[in-house]
Amino acid sequence: MIRHLRIRDFILIDELELELDEGFYALTGETGAGKSVLARAVELLRGGRARADVIRAGAEEAIVEAILEPGPGSSAWPRLREAGLPDGEGQLVVRRVIAAGGRGRVYLNGVLATGAQLAEIVGPLIDVASQHEHQSLGEVRNHLEALDAFGKHGELRERMATAFEALRGAEAELSAAQTDARTRAEREDFLKFQLVQIDEIKPKAGEENELGKERDRLRSAEKLGGAARRGEDALYAGDAAAADAIAGALRELTPLATIDDQLSPIVHELEEARAQIEDAAFRLRRYADTIAADPERLAAVEERLDALGKLLRKHGPDLVARRAEMAEELAALERHEERRAQAEKRLVQARAEAMAAAHALSDARRKAAKQIVKRVGEGLREMQMAGARIEVHLEADGERLGATGIDRVEFLIAANPGEPMLPLARVASGGELSRVMLALKLATADADAVATYVFDEVDAGVGGGVAEKIGRLVREVARHRQVLCITHLPQIAAFADVHLRVEKKSAGERTVQLVERLDGASREKEIARMMAGVEVTAKARAHAAEMLRQARAGK
Repeated sequence: MIRHLRIRDFILIDELELELDEGFYALTGETGAGKSVLARAVELLRGGRARADVIRAGAEEAIVEAILEPGPGSSAWPRLREAGLPDGEGQLVVRRVIAAGGRGRVYLNGVLATGAQLAEIVGPLIDVASQHEHQSLGEVRNHLEALDAFGKHGELRERMATAFEALRGAEAELSAAQTDARTRAEREDFLKFQLVQIDEIKPKAGEENELGKERDRLRSAEKLGGAARRGEDALYAGDAAAADAIAGALRELTPLATIDDQLSPIVHELEEARAQIEDAAFRLRRYADTIAADPERLAAVEERLDALGKLLRKHGPDLVARRAEMAEELAALERHEERRAQAEKRLVQARAEAMAAAHALSDARRKAAKQIVKRVGEGLREMQMAGARIEVHLEADGERLGATGIDRVEFLIAANPGEPMLPLARVASGGELSRVMLALKLATADADAVATYVFDEVDAGVGGGVAEKIGRLVREVARHRQVLCITHLPQIAAFADVHLRVEKKSAGERTVQLVERLDGASREKEIARMMAGVEVTAKARAHAAEMLRQARAGK
């Protein structure tokens, strides 16, 4: 629901702020006071079309903003998250800026958003029936949702959506399996050729690295062998070998270590050094014996590396893994007919399940259509539209199969006896449409996701006892939702939980619009004015007091 509404530089409104709660709000005022301006402002909050002519004369932009509380189970929260917008910790702050240059801005929870996101997220939270452009029941796309809300078809809708998603998946699978036969054959030939090339080489994991090292050793065989032998000479076999020098030092120091203990650890270290040098010399000699120039082996290694290099440049760094991938793809292509047959079977099954879900939903809608026609008709008769006939035109077409089923739903109305059934938008006036919406909301009040209703002209063309019935019906709707009702009839305003008076006043050379909350005597006076006209008599005040008392008693 709307918790706070702020309007600035909008038509005649300089600046207006309203704190709102649950219940029935009546907006009254003299003819021409601009009561419907509030309805137009709320239309903008839910994504209505913005025109530059709503900007107050002399201002550069008009601003309409509100704090909404959608409720924990509202669809607004997942839609906010899908759009990447902050959730606002239980509140939704909406700001609509209409610029004189024609380029407006939308903000949701302080983040710049699009008009489409505004309509998708906030549109379902607020319903407006007025003489202006955004009349929800005038839009056929809303009729299916209204019927499903009335029939409480949530589980059937979910089953339908799941079945349709599975159908789309099966269609995509079959489409993938039905790749052009020539393209598939060409791909098979290509894969076979590539696999033959790889299998002729028979690459091993890490082989290129090992062969590269071997090639480097073979190319440097003479240098490696010579260095090893010279090292052995320097350490052990040569005339001035390090091992002989250490042995001489040991012969001299070892007997002296018995005289001075400080020499003992040094003697021990020299003995270890001699052993390590002799071992290193032995390993260098053995290494030198294994190193020899081998031109034939070098040629073979280089040829192998060249063959591997060509394949690596074509297929990437891991030939073994790439071969496995191509073999798997080739096997899948060769199993094409089997895959296609399985995909066709799954598609047939998925389509049957989707159609079964669609027919179940369609049957439920037909039953709900009969009930809603009866319920809405009863409400219209109470609002002096006894001659009006409502019909729900439900057309099922399997070619229309989608996430919501196979049905096209449209509410039709004959406003007067003898007239043909026609779409709501073509035959219903602003007042008639408001009363139809009121009757529909009464029927769907416990299931409808809308949190705020705005009724404008719901009382057009009625009076007396009918107006009182409409007031009672609006109050009944307000038990479940927040309702803003713009009215010129005291019989309706008397049932409101909160009464707001809209009036124009002159401020210097400007005309401004004000909204005043009425209580006690001021409310009695406004009700009396609505009954008596300009001159409010004592009799009218008394009658107004009695009307308010009876309305309160009726609660």
